[in-house]
Amino acid sequence: MRCLIRLLIVATAVTALPAMGQDGPPGDRAVSVETIVVEYSPMKSSVTAVGTIIAEASATLRAEVPGQILALHFDEGQQVSKGDRLFSIEATVLEAEVNEARANVDRSESAFTRAQELQSKGLISGTDYDSARANYDVDRARLRSSQARLSKTVIRAPFDGYVGLRRINVGDYATVGQELIDVVRLDPLRVDFSVPETLLARVRPEQTIDVAVDAYPDETFSGSIIAVSPYSDVQGHNLEVRAELPNPDLKLRPGLFVRVNVSLGTKENAILVPEQAIWPIGQDKTVFVVVDGKAQRRVVRLGERQPGTVEVLSGLEVGEVIVTAGQMKLFDGAAVNSVASDAAASQ
Repeated sequence: MRCLIRLLIVATAVTALPAMGQDGPPGDRAVSVETIVVEYSPMKSSVTAVGTIIAEASATLRAEVPGQILALHFDEGQQVSKGDRLFSIEATVLEAEVNEARANVDRSESAFTRAQELQSKGLISGTDYDSARANYDVDRARLRSSQARLSKTVIRAPFDGYVGLRRINVGDYATVGQELIDVVRLDPLRVDFSVPETLLARVRPEQTIDVAVDAYPDETFSGSIIAVSPYSDVQGHNLEVRAELPNPDLKLRPGLFVRVNVSLGTKENAILVPEQAIWPIGQDKTVFVVVDGKAQRRVVRLGERQPGTVEVLSGLEVGEVIVTAGQMKLFDGAAVNSVASDAAASQ
């Protein structure tokens, strides 16, 4: 009889174990959790990218005629204006060609003038008149050509900017096409970067950007978008974007690597919740909502993330109470005792 009683007690204990795991803590005690009330919050939306600073105008000046470098008219790194002289190349031979061409123009001009007088009196044939006129036109063209070659012996700044480091010295012989110096405009500059093609409808000209560079870790530089590429990169599915970056203090230089933050505007009625409120289960992102003192697991769809918070696009309504700490002790339908979270208390 005693053995039978013992068997009944063991059987009763075994069947009771899974029931206790399903119904929660013994005695159905409420689990204390931290909660907050879901509210609307303004959310500044932005996207970050990496980019490179480029010059608005940049040129490598080269010799267009051969000759010895006679003079430099600048200091390296100096600011120059459009048309300023930079190099003078020896021009004796080209000057002689110009003088010869000018003499030929004077001679053919006199011959053409006489031909005009004779034609008016009927003393010259039309062929001779046409020949004199053609000789005059050819000599004028040769004079202009020789003058153009002579003008190339003075290398001038093509635009306002700053000269770099010269690659040739006084006395050196410059060959055609040889690099002499770089000229670059430093204010304003340009920033090229790319953003995902999914932002096509949200990235547009005149939007503000903030730029950070390693050379100035405690500073940011502001600019604005001036153009968005008309096509998407097939390989990376990105859009190329170009922005203008004022550089009045000349702190920045072309070629610098930069981090770009693009402001996409402010969403006034966004639902933002603390990141710790999100409880991943498999591929789903869930939260525990407190309804009538019970925990209810809810699948949500997330949007943009910001430091410490994440946007909920669907699955929650304003005014609902969600759990922000203590989820590990919860299950769907568990009794909860709500305690205001530290984040809610500080607001």
